Amino acid sequence: MRRHVHVDWRAGLSLVGTLLVLLSVSFVVPILVALVYGGTDLWVFVTAMVVTAGFGVLLRQLESEPEPGAREAFLVVALTWLFAAVFGALPYVLAGNGAVAQPINALFESMSGFTTTGATVMDDISFDTHSRSIMMWRQLTQWLGGMGIIVLAVAILSQMAVGGAQLMKAETPGPGVSKLTPHIAETARVLWIAYVALTVVYITLLYSLHLLGYAPNMDLYNAIAHGFTTLPTGGFSPEARSMEAFSPLVQWLVIPFMFAAGVNFVLWWYVISGNARSLLRDNEFRLYLGATSVLTVVTTVVLFVSALETPQTGQIGGNLEQSARYAAFQIASLINSTGYANMDFDAWSGPAKGLLLFAMFIGGSTGSTGGGIKVLRWLVILKSLRREVFTTIHPEAVRPVRMNGRALDEDAIRGIYAFTLLYVVIFFAGVGLFALDAARVGLDLELLDVISASIATLGNIGPGLAEVTGPMGGYGEFPVSSKLLMIGFMWIGRLELFPVLVLLTKAYWTD
Repeated sequence: MRRHVHVDWRAGLSLVGTLLVLLSVSFVVPILVALVYGGTDLWVFVTAMVVTAGFGVLLRQLESEPEPGAREAFLVVALTWLFAAVFGALPYVLAGNGAVAQPINALFESMSGFTTTGATVMDDISFDTHSRSIMMWRQLTQWLGGMGIIVLAVAILSQMAVGGAQLMKAETPGPGVSKLTPHIAETARVLWIAYVALTVVYITLLYSLHLLGYAPNMDLYNAIAHGFTTLPTGGFSPEARSMEAFSPLVQWLVIPFMFAAGVNFVLWWYVISGNARSLLRDNEFRLYLGATSVLTVVTTVVLFVSALETPQTGQIGGNLEQSARYAAFQIASLINSTGYANMDFDAWSGPAKGLLLFAMFIGGSTGSTGGGIKVLRWLVILKSLRREVFTTIHPEAVRPVRMNGRALDEDAIRGIYAFTLLYVVIFFAGVGLFALDAARVGLDLELLDVISASIATLGNIGPGLAEVTGPMGGYGEFPVSSKLLMIGFMWIGRLELFPVLVLLTKAYWTD
C-alpha cells in the first residue's frame, strides 16, 4: 500500500533557499580581501556568490510563504548545513590551487570549516599556494558555522520568525538550551551580539599586542583570521604551524578565549548584562572549569617531569612556564574541540597524549560553539549514576536528578543516555571502517591514527594524536571513501546526530 509523505518538503526546500541567499552575502568578505590585497581570484568569489544566490532563489520559488513545523525543521537544518558545505567548496575548486582543487577535498575542507572541525586536507598551508582571500574564506566559514547560519537567519530575517523556535531546536538539539527572551528572534540576536562582541574584543587584543611589539607575526590579517576561528572553536589557521608561529604572549592570550568559547553563550550574555554571579552558580560551567583546571595541572606536571625537547621549542621538561603554557593551551584547545596547536603534541609521551585523548571526549558546554558529547551530558550521567547507587541502598527514596536546582525530566535523562550510547557506537564504527579502508588501499596507519580520525571528525575537533592526523599533519593521505565518511561524521557531529539520522528513517517521512 502506498503511503503519503507527511513532510512539507516544498516549504523546507524553500527555507533552505532563503538561507543560501543569506550565505551568498558572506562572499563579500573574501571579495573585499581580494580587492585590498590585489588578488587575481576576485572572479572566483563573484562566481561562487552568483551560483549560490541563484540556486537559493530557485529553491525559494517552491513555496512563497513556508511555515515549517518540527518535521520540516529537521529537513531544513540538515540540508542547509550540507548545501552550505557544497557551495562553500566552490571557491577552492574554482581557484584550482593545491589539493583542495579536487572536488572531494574541497568538500572536506568546506565541511570541516562550517562544522568548525578544523581538520584539513591542504597539502601546503601558505600564501605561496593559496591567496589571502581563499584563506580568509576558509577562516570565515568557521566563524559562520560557530554560532550557526540558522541562528543568524532567525536573528535578522523576519521570514524566519515563523518556525524559528523549531529550527533553532533542531540545530542545537542538546539539553539545556535556554530561551532568554519571549521572542525567539530576540534570543537569536542576543546570542549573536555576545558572539560578535567577544570576537571584536579578541581581535582588538591580538592586534594590540602586534602594535605594542609583543607579537611580530600577528598583523591585522592574522588577528582577524584567528578571531574568525577561535570563538567558534574552529582551529583553522593561515599558518602551517598553527599557533606555534606566534609568541608565547599571544599563546597565553588565546587560552582564555578558547576556554570562553566552550562556555554557554547565554551565560556570557548574563555577564555582559551585569549578572556575573549566574556564571559561577551554573553547574555545567563549574564542571567545565573544574575539568579544564584539573587536566591542565596534571598535564603540566607530566610535561615538567618529562625529557620532552623539540627543535622548535627546546627543552620543555623542567621548564615550568613552558610546561604550563603547552599544557594549558592544548587542554583548552582539545577539551572543547577548538583544535589549535602551539607545538607538535604528537611528540608528547604516552601519558600526556592519553590526557589529551581523554579531554577530546568531554566536549564544550551546551549553548557554546564547542563540539563533542558536551559537559552537561556527562554531568547528568554522573548525577544519575550517583542516584542509582543511593536508591540501591535506600530503595524507598525518591531522588530526582537536579541541574541548577531544578529537577530534570526523566525523558531528558533517557535521551542523554541514548545520545551518548549512539555517539560511542558511531565512534567505534568509524574506527573499524577507517582501519578497513586504509588496509584496503595498503595505507599504513597507526591504531592511534584511526582512533583520532574517528573522534576528531565526529567530535568536530580537527587534529588527532598520531603522525598522519597529528597537529602538523593532515587528512589528505586517507582514501576518498574514508574522506566521504569523515565528511558525514563532521556533518552529523555538528548537528548532534539526531537531526540527520531521523531523515534516514521511514517513520519520519510517512507516519
